[in-house]
Amino acid sequence: MTSFSNMALYALTVQQPSATQQALPGDFLGNNKQQILTANGSRISILEVSRRQKGFHEIHSQDVFGIIRHVDKFRMAGGTKDHIAITTDSGRMVTLEYLPEEDKFKTIHFETFGKSGVRRVIPGEYLAVDPKGRAIMVASIEKNKLVYILTRSGQTDISISSPLEAHKPQTLVYYLLGLDVGYDNPMFAALELDFSQSDQDPSGEAYEMVEKELVYYELDLGLNHVVRKWSETVDRTSNMLFRVPGGPDMPSGVLCCGEDNISYRRIFNNPSDVQRLAIPRREGVTEDPSRKRVIVAGTLYTLKGGDFFYLLQTEDGDVFKVTFDAPGGNVSSIKIKYFDTIPVATSICLLKAGFVYCACESGDRILYELESLGEETDDPVYESSQFPADPSESYDTPFFRPRPLRNLTAVETVPSMNPIMDMEVANITMEDAPQIYTVCGTSARSTFRTTRNALDVLDLIESQLPQQATTVWTTKLTINDEFDTLIVLSLVSHTLILKIGEDVDEATNLGFVTDTTTLGVQQFGEDCIIQIHPKGIRHIREIQFPEDDSAAVHGELTDWQTPPHRSIVACATNNRQVAVALSSGEIYYFECDSDGSLAKADEEIALDCPVNCLAIPDVPEGSVRAYFMAVGCGDQTIRIFNLSPDINGEILKSVSLQVVSAQPSDISICYMSDKTSRGLSQYLHIGLRSGVYIRSLLDEHTGDTSSIRRRFLGPAPVRFARVTAAGDAAILAITSRPWLSYTDPRTGSLATTPLNYSPFDSAWSFESAQFKGVICIRGDGLRIFALDSVASKTTHETIPLKYTPRKLIGYHDEQVYYVIESDNNTMDPRTQSLLKGHANGNGVDHDGDAAMKSNAADGDDADGELPPVDFGHPRASGRWASCIQVVDPVSDKSVIHTVELQKNQCAVSAALVAFESKELEPFLAVGVATDLRFSPTYSYKSGSVHIYKITEHGRRLEFLHETEFPEPPLALLAFKGKLLVGIGRDLEWHDCGLRSLLRKALRQHCTQTRIIGLKTQGSRIVVSDQQQSITYVVHKELVHPNKLIPFADDTIARWTTCTDMVDYDTVVGGDKFGNIWMLRCPQKVSEESDDSTDGMLLEQTADKNGFLHGTPNRIDAISHFFCNDVPVSIQKTALIAGGDKIIFWAGLQGTLGALIPFQSRRSFKMFQQLELALRSDEKPISGRDHLAYRSYYIPVKGVIDGDLIERFLVLSRDKKEGVVAQMEGNFEVSEVEEQIWNMRGLYAF
Repeated sequence: MTSFSNMALYALTVQQPSATQQALPGDFLGNNKQQILTANGSRISILEVSRRQKGFHEIHSQDVFGIIRHVDKFRMAGGTKDHIAITTDSGRMVTLEYLPEEDKFKTIHFETFGKSGVRRVIPGEYLAVDPKGRAIMVASIEKNKLVYILTRSGQTDISISSPLEAHKPQTLVYYLLGLDVGYDNPMFAALELDFSQSDQDPSGEAYEMVEKELVYYELDLGLNHVVRKWSETVDRTSNMLFRVPGGPDMPSGVLCCGEDNISYRRIFNNPSDVQRLAIPRREGVTEDPSRKRVIVAGTLYTLKGGDFFYLLQTEDGDVFKVTFDAPGGNVSSIKIKYFDTIPVATSICLLKAGFVYCACESGDRILYELESLGEETDDPVYESSQFPADPSESYDTPFFRPRPLRNLTAVETVPSMNPIMDMEVANITMEDAPQIYTVCGTSARSTFRTTRNALDVLDLIESQLPQQATTVWTTKLTINDEFDTLIVLSLVSHTLILKIGEDVDEATNLGFVTDTTTLGVQQFGEDCIIQIHPKGIRHIREIQFPEDDSAAVHGELTDWQTPPHRSIVACATNNRQVAVALSSGEIYYFECDSDGSLAKADEEIALDCPVNCLAIPDVPEGSVRAYFMAVGCGDQTIRIFNLSPDINGEILKSVSLQVVSAQPSDISICYMSDKTSRGLSQYLHIGLRSGVYIRSLLDEHTGDTSSIRRRFLGPAPVRFARVTAAGDAAILAITSRPWLSYTDPRTGSLATTPLNYSPFDSAWSFESAQFKGVICIRGDGLRIFALDSVASKTTHETIPLKYTPRKLIGYHDEQVYYVIESDNNTMDPRTQSLLKGHANGNGVDHDGDAAMKSNAADGDDADGELPPVDFGHPRASGRWASCIQVVDPVSDKSVIHTVELQKNQCAVSAALVAFESKELEPFLAVGVATDLRFSPTYSYKSGSVHIYKITEHGRRLEFLHETEFPEPPLALLAFKGKLLVGIGRDLEWHDCGLRSLLRKALRQHCTQTRIIGLKTQGSRIVVSDQQQSITYVVHKELVHPNKLIPFADDTIARWTTCTDMVDYDTVVGGDKFGNIWMLRCPQKVSEESDDSTDGMLLEQTADKNGFLHGTPNRIDAISHFFCNDVPVSIQKTALIAGGDKIIFWAGLQGTLGALIPFQSRRSFKMFQQLELALRSDEKPISGRDHLAYRSYYIPVKGVIDGDLIERFLVLSRDKKEGVVAQMEGNFEVSEVEEQIWNMRGLYAF
């Protein structure tokens, strides 16, 4: 894969993680509006929600290159914006300020408090801020707490004190919160558990007596120290605290949430004064009335006038509104009422604009609009007076009936692939680029997703034309018009003009030459229109529509005719300039005269080669003409001519030349935004007949070209249209599919992304009073679409699944996928049907829940079942719900068949197998476990393999037979016409019989722990162990019985999650701690394993008795990299059309990444030096050392961090030059930028 001995890889994140650890609202811009700060993986982002923009807009996002542990906001007294406090694995507490003008985070403080890494005694796991911004407390899981005092020095500077200690050994912290006490001394509340007694008691009795406490810490600002002010015992299941507003006439204190328990507490209160609520439980025949709920997320919202309420969510997704009766600040009671049901969230943000942002634990993030505050619904209200203060005393259980949304309305969904359970890159639709197929989500919110590298477009209008058209233009009538008035269509043999109004009608009497095809249309001068056709140019003055209908009037017509026996083959125009190329190779140039007429220049260009295309940019502001013209010639050159007189007063002189690899098909010149000090530059876009797109920087003064970028777009010639995308200038490249060339909003560099749209022949920008977009034609169809956002380079097609997906198996020949799914502690459909049938048939009129159950049954009959995608599947402890689904992502785009598993079985593995004994007919093998449990230990009743016959072109599964095994088969693989099965530590090879599988080979104790994955090439098998990395196994089939012989394994214990074979000797894989590694079998060992046909030599050296705890040979580590996500799937594949193969991986948190091999040593050395320079000059804002971060468990080896390298693109010009100056090899900034762009543009997206 590389031209030098050692493997070197470039690690690139293709899609950022979408799992949100935390989200909180605040004014981080200082514009008196609320934004949302989110922490996803190692990135922090600021999102803006706007009614005007109708949804989300990402303002800024940056990788902190560290594991984010906690993030919070604070605002000093008199401040105009919120600042950010963040703790990571750097061992530092960092405060940040976002600078909107510079679009970056500014570091205010780096406060070191401990070692790096995530350790239980190093503070940073918890972070709490005083609501008045006076102090910050950071705490570790055990023992340590530190308090920092914040003060303002001067008008803008914020100073921070040395930390004050509040340590207590042998104490665990479960939650930390800053209390609202007005301007009294800052106070913090913590849920703590002292385990000193149970740690010394071997009997375990002390453990049962351990009590959890709510502890209050006070920071005395006068004496400058922290005291443990007071503590009280709370319910042992307490897990979360919420701040209660304090100050004059406000109650202050905390809401303490635990299992079936919400209680209001404040310092020095009596136990009898505690106000407590029980959490209401769902009604329903499939619900367990004894199952207690726990609060997992919530938010506080303060209304004008001092009123406030809470929205608290349980693990079922049910949201409850909690209100206080607190006259004069004295809490007399608290109330709870069912509000709505939304997906389970990690954070809920309630904004002042009336939006509710739900950062879902899994699946898409959702933005809701608050329709009402829940006062109008007739749901039952429960008060604290109905429940005892002691949760151990008896009380009447509160119930509620879940219902569809009434108080919230979903207005936007933000795509999220978290968590990805499995992934495959394939091109089953036979497009020019492969698609990414993933199964993601949990429970009923699971989805099968088809992800493409494309921009989403908004389709606005589709209309039929009377005849097929080849080209389309839009134009204004005068230079002062705000919107387009005419649509000009060049048909096969004539020209059609349409007028844009309330309706689009054919316009007449415009003065156009309509009996021929049109080559170009341009609004010219003040109020003229020019039409360019093969035989000349028509100049039309003052077109008007006096009656506001389709009949026009016009002024003087002027025609310029081509010389005899010649015709126009190409043209270029702007508002004041026209150039036409003739079939003889001549180029004539015209300018706008003072009266708006065409004035032909005395000079002309005569070329000895045919002219394919011309381009003139728009007239720069403040100028009377554009300075340069580009000519695409048939001799595979692009020539630049000056249009503005040079020092000798001459025009149309060649000033530069660029040689290309094929004949140009189209060229365009336009200004595009970039990272220069001016903010935009002039670029030359070149499309070749070979389908290659080239962009060059065109110097505005000399006409020289530089900073060349190339990319293959498709097999058809490339043509261009200048358009506007998301408010910025862009180029629409039209080939076998449409592409958009634009400026990436994050990096400011060139981005080329295909559109998620059907191909078309021609396009032009379109502006009307109703919308702005792009008009395009394909045959006799006319369409208008809009490009509103270029923030995401991927589009998703989703198909809902039933349960949590576990594995994805593709049957590419039939364009279908098989997905195995299973959910633990979930009631299966058969049990649900029995319960509902029993309730409906016999009536439930006994026990204390008779009324509740009958009401639920009546509700189910009357209103139908509540959809599981919104309300989840019914819970049942220890039970499994599992199925196999057949998904058609191409034609039906839905689930077309489902097979439910019975007897508390769950699917754990699957493989598509073509058995030789069955004439290579494909079968689906599914590994199944019965009564599988993970807590308190891994246990099971039995395991088996189900064989399903595939019928109806892959769209149906018929059960064939089941084979019992002593352990669950966690790994299956088709191998040499038979089935390879991993059973615990044993590796078995089976053929398909009439009633069961028939074992053909067995290798006992193949690995040390448990086989969880299998890959193969030829006779070699790579076996993945759950804890002990991988083992190389060779199959010897020329002896009887067949032998499976392990011959090489790893020296490091890796908790493997996924693997793939890069080549015959090399394996790439990932582990559950977030590492990606590449291992290689030594060449001598590899050759020895294949030399012998019977494997006798390997058997003699094999560790049959297990004394060596492995094989006699060891494999070498080629590369290692910490990616801060758990890789769940990894694959060697090509990602883009015409691109080389790379290593593509998917992470549990929704990350998509790529490892790209370097093709030359010079390129690798350049990136190596650049990475070294950036580590010192562009240090991570988290305070983490970049090298230590990427070497979290094992030192990074053979991998360059592309995410850090791409930070170079956002630096200022001076900083870029300073970084490049540190590198050896005489590199230029433009060369470095080109190399960075090539690594992403030519291999990934």
